[in-house]
Amino acid sequence: MTSPHLETTSLHRALAGASRVRIMELLRAGQSLDAHELGKGVGLHPNTVRSHLDLLIEAGLVEGLPAPSTGPGRPRVVYRLAEGRTFPAGDEPGYKLLAQILASYLAGTARDPSAAAEEAGNAWGHYLTKKAEPFARLTAAQATQRIQALFEELGFAPEVRAEGDRQRILLHRCPFRETAETTPEVVCAVHLGLLRGALDEIGAPLKATLLEPFVEPSLCVAHMQRAG
Repeated sequence: MTSPHLETTSLHRALAGASRVRIMELLRAGQSLDAHELGKGVGLHPNTVRSHLDLLIEAGLVEGLPAPSTGPGRPRVVYRLAEGRTFPAGDEPGYKLLAQILASYLAGTARDPSAAAEEAGNAWGHYLTKKAEPFARLTAAQATQRIQALFEELGFAPEVRAEGDRQRILLHRCPFRETAETTPEVVCAVHLGLLRGALDEIGAPLKATLLEPFVEPSLCVAHMQRAG
């Protein structure tokens, strides 16, 4: 039997990529689509789409089935959302309620909720990130790759945009979006602290300068630049 922790990790990993999130959005319309049709919808090669679908199927979010045969040859495989498994466990009402309770409590009791939330996030950023090897110096690109992997694991569907000495991480999916909408001073500060703690833990030559919440309805943007 799969443990709840492993199941939740698998679900978050499946939804951590921006492309997989877009595939899920296409399938949410209720249609059964093949890899070529999905590829056109998300702008990816069908083979790349299939690799994303494999992860979604493994997590129990999508299922593939043969389409009705229209002639000789191997039947076409189409994909659809698996019944009753559209969201990860972390999005279930109990988890949402717990996040709202904790965020509301901190917002109402801390003298400076944003500072307290960022401090908590910073500590978790250190805890969740594997320290760099002794004497190893990461480049900005390597550090960004490590940070992207962390935020993928946490379910943010991150996408990196490099612009000279500055880096942006587009966060396409906030696992705590509803709570962030009501208490952004807490939730967004936690995420900024998480980013800063992770950068510090790996000795990155970068510093996080800003996290812009809700640049678009489903997009937040973290900004980093070279330190020093």
